[in-house]
Amino acid sequence: MSFHTIARARVRLHRSELAVPAIQPRFFDKAAASAADVVFLDLEDAVAPDDKEQARKNAIGALNDIDWRDKTMAVRINGLDTHYMYRDVVDVMEQAGRRLDIIMIPKVGTASDVYAVDMLVTQIEQAKGYETRVGFSLLIETALGMANVEAIAGASPRNEALHFGPADYAASTGARTTNVGGANPDYAVLADPDEEGGRAVHWGDMWHYAQARVVVAARANGLRPIDGPLGDFKDPEGYRAAARRAAALGFEGKWAIHPSQIDLANEAFSPSDAEVAQARRVLEAMAQAAREGKGAVALDGRLIDIASIRQAEVIVKKDELIAARGRVD
Repeated sequence: MSFHTIARARVRLHRSELAVPAIQPRFFDKAAASAADVVFLDLEDAVAPDDKEQARKNAIGALNDIDWRDKTMAVRINGLDTHYMYRDVVDVMEQAGRRLDIIMIPKVGTASDVYAVDMLVTQIEQAKGYETRVGFSLLIETALGMANVEAIAGASPRNEALHFGPADYAASTGARTTNVGGANPDYAVLADPDEEGGRAVHWGDMWHYAQARVVVAARANGLRPIDGPLGDFKDPEGYRAAARRAAALGFEGKWAIHPSQIDLANEAFSPSDAEVAQARRVLEAMAQAAREGKGAVALDGRLIDIASIRQAEVIVKKDELIAARGRVD
């Protein structure tokens, strides 16, 4: 291991993150009763300019008046390039800061964007005498943000999560797609002709590079990497496949833009009973190896060592977090 120690951000269960437009208060109670780990009230993309002020008031009222149980509560503010942002931060923090867990900053392009919001939030917390510190979730959804993702991830001790936003990222990079996080048939490899002249088409994942960069930047700074939305909420199998790919890469969770996607995310980012049982066997086997003065040991015909301990601990700790909430929300 490096001599440089990575300080891990606050640990939160973050398998599913439900997006709720703050201009639609009829959705609030359903969101509170849902199985989502995190709920964010959206003041940005889901709100028209004429509705920004009312949406902000709705979010403040929802944070103060609704019983969100043990959910992590976030508010997505408007971008730093708008005149809505400062009032989002000031009003929400001053009037509902004690119930707010996370501020989500959209379209972060540079580390200084994070610094600007950090300065404002810090002053409000000091002025109001808040005893807990609000965290930051940072949306990487532009070419500029992706180019600076490592610096952004380390820009503030408030940083908790790094999110990938495929729709705005596609627009920023000029990608030829109108899908929100879905597969693209044009991003494919054509195999050589077979004996009969037929050629197989193998679809690729056009988001893989961006997602992998977000995961590495997040993990290198102790943050939670969270995958963005899949726009087609009528395609549960597509969502499940996208979530499982993200989990395989190292993401801790995924957005849900519709309640039907919550359980799919929770399932994809929860270790199975078999995985937990195997992880506990690995930890026990390595504990026994340590008692015998061994650094590695065979288990089920496979070599396990110190790295295996770290892998197993991740699974067990995730299972313990889930158990603390109850396996059935």
